[in-house]
Amino acid sequence: MFIWDFVADTVLSQIIDWIYSQIMGFLGNFFAEMGNMGVELFTMNWVQSIVLFFSYLAWALYGTGLVVACFECGIEYSSGRGNLKETALNAIKGFMAVGLFTVVPVRLYELSVTLQGSLTAGITGYGTSIGQVATEIIDTLGDVESLTEMTSGSYFGFASITSPIMLLFCIILMAYAVIKVFFANLKRGGILLIQIAVGSLYMFSVPRGYTDGFIQWCKQIIGLCLTAFLQATILIAGLMVFKENALLGLGLMLSAGEIPRIAGTFGLDTTTRANIMSAVYTAQAAVNTTRTVVQAVAK
Repeated sequence: MFIWDFVADTVLSQIIDWIYSQIMGFLGNFFAEMGNMGVELFTMNWVQSIVLFFSYLAWALYGTGLVVACFECGIEYSSGRGNLKETALNAIKGFMAVGLFTVVPVRLYELSVTLQGSLTAGITGYGTSIGQVATEIIDTLGDVESLTEMTSGSYFGFASITSPIMLLFCIILMAYAVIKVFFANLKRGGILLIQIAVGSLYMFSVPRGYTDGFIQWCKQIIGLCLTAFLQATILIAGLMVFKENALLGLGLMLSAGEIPRIAGTFGLDTTTRANIMSAVYTAQAAVNTTRTVVQAVAK
């Protein structure tokens, strides 16, 4: 009977670990499905109409910028400072940018969501059958050499926490981390749509050789996709560590909310505030430059 108690304890702990892993796997899959909702946003007819409108706007700005670039090259060439090769390269860069800025961000975001779902499923063992769990239990019991090994283990990371206030504090912080990542995933598809719309305003400057604003826009797209991949992955990893070491897992979960700030430190800012202001200044410059060229041609 004494041995049976230890065997039952080992079996039940393995089953509880499997149930916990399946719940965490479901949560990771849930975040992946939320990310797929952001991808599916671009399959809606009204969203495709908005993207098509900004694509046409980008082509119009590209054509205007190309004409202005040709005028600027002609003026500089008359004074001996013109560079036809650089102007042609800028025109090719602008053509590639205006043709891909509505496609590449969506595909890159879709890839990051798919990788996040696959990685979290691998971390948690989501989809593992009960038969595989039984095999692991038998292997575990076969590797035990003494009864002492069967009684050693951590029970959901709370072995070192004796204060109920500390336990409640850990649960509140865990819920805060999950909710923060939840709302971040919920709005990410709309942010991507806004960034695509704003990206069209840079197409006037690219054929003229002013690519700083567009490069910053590309960094924001990369930062958004990197955040979509890392936030849910780090959160699920923290939840998996939480059952072994509550404080360490809690630290991982809270660090998931710091990913956008860390990405912004390295130039991969995921916010749209700076991008929109830069695009507004670019649009104003486009209007003023076009007005100046038209007046010069009229004279």
